[in-house]
Amino acid sequence: MTAPKILAFAGSARTDSFNKKLVKIAAVGATAAGAEVTYLDFRELPLPLYDQDLEAAEGLSENVLKLKGLMKTHQGFLIACPEYNSSITPLLKNAIDWASRPEPGEPPMALTCFRDKVAALMSASPGGLGGLRGLGHVRSILESIGVLVLPDQKAISSAYQVFNEDGNLKDEKQQADIHNLGNKLATILTKLI
Repeated sequence: MTAPKILAFAGSARTDSFNKKLVKIAAVGATAAGAEVTYLDFRELPLPLYDQDLEAAEGLSENVLKLKGLMKTHQGFLIACPEYNSSITPLLKNAIDWASRPEPGEPPMALTCFRDKVAALMSASPGGLGGLRGLGHVRSILESIGVLVLPDQKAISSAYQVFNEDGNLKDEKQQADIHNLGNKLATILTKLI
């Protein structure tokens, strides 16, 4: 049986991002369930702000093509989504917008990076709702472009005080819940592929 391939990333570039820590916990859970997980840090793959004139003049940049290549070769996504002003972060929205653009030879709405993919969402935020309001927006965007988003999701509040120095969650139940999100995504993908 082929191991499912999962791309794990956070919609944050900040070095000490709570959401980078969170998605890495979920990635451990996915790996434990037999998935092959690739961690992507958007700080290492900078993308220009999406601009149709830029795309028309220069095409898709090398980093956009790298992102699209990674997304197309993975069946699932683990996404940790910070909440900015009750919504999706500009970084994550920009990555989705670039990845949705067709490569030469693809039809305009091919959405090859998204169709038939499965995703699990999570968030961590210093606020009391843990980024929950932003998750609804991310879910809506992904579902509208062909991603099956698992109903299970977790939002971790008071993020500035819930992580240990090693990047794990202090609360064992929260740690298990995030671990299980990755595990569930891997288990479902194994049944689908």
